Amino acid sequence: MIGIVIPAHNEQRHISDCLASVLLAIAHPALQNQRVEVLVVLDDCLDQTGERATALGVATLDVCYRNVGQARAVGAEQLLEAGAQWLAFTDADTLVPQDWLVRQLAFGADAVCGTVEVDSWSEYDEVARSRYLALYQFVENHRHIHGANLGLSADAYRNAGGFQHLVAHEDVRLVADLERTGARIAWTATNPVITSARRDYKCRGGFGEYLASLMPGTGHVVSEPSASANVTLGAG
Repeated sequence: MIGIVIPAHNEQRHISDCLASVLLAIAHPALQNQRVEVLVVLDDCLDQTGERATALGVATLDVCYRNVGQARAVGAEQLLEAGAQWLAFTDADTLVPQDWLVRQLAFGADAVCGTVEVDSWSEYDEVARSRYLALYQFVENHRHIHGANLGLSADAYRNAGGFQHLVAHEDVRLVADLERTGARIAWTATNPVITSARRDYKCRGGFGEYLASLMPGTGHVVSEPSASANVTLGAG
């Protein structure tokens, strides 16, 4: 069984498109005989996120943490208890490619760290876009870490101690713990997800804040999106 965890806090604007892409990935012909369960963890949602997930036949779990690390962790535990042998994580404002799961499994690794692409630069100027493209490595063996594009085996997840209850950088901490336990990690740019570049980002210290810091006049660039689990606590 494959388990997919998607934390969400008031994401009615994006959740339907996110789940539509996830359901396409589940329907990939190479996964015909594979059971896949999706769980949207509704973290203090006050909008229609849950209703829109339910309308697509996706299971939800209501919590009130306002903590993305804790939301990911409780979702993972529920799917592990249901029998998941592989866990995949993405975000509610993200679109995954159709071969997302297939490519994760094909590496035969303990964990797979993928890259992200920005859906639109319409809310940013050319300076921010240029800075982002200059800093980001769209190559194999990159060292970016994103909770929006992460997969790992159940054994690797348990050995690393799972997601810590952090309000940001929970993904970087998990990968650092995976490295500490000797997990085999594939760092790939072959299965990028597309994530929102919206300015009304939900998580302080996450990918949205990183993009906003690239704008002229912001003073400094916050931590680059997870250049190395050993060095930088980067954006999720």
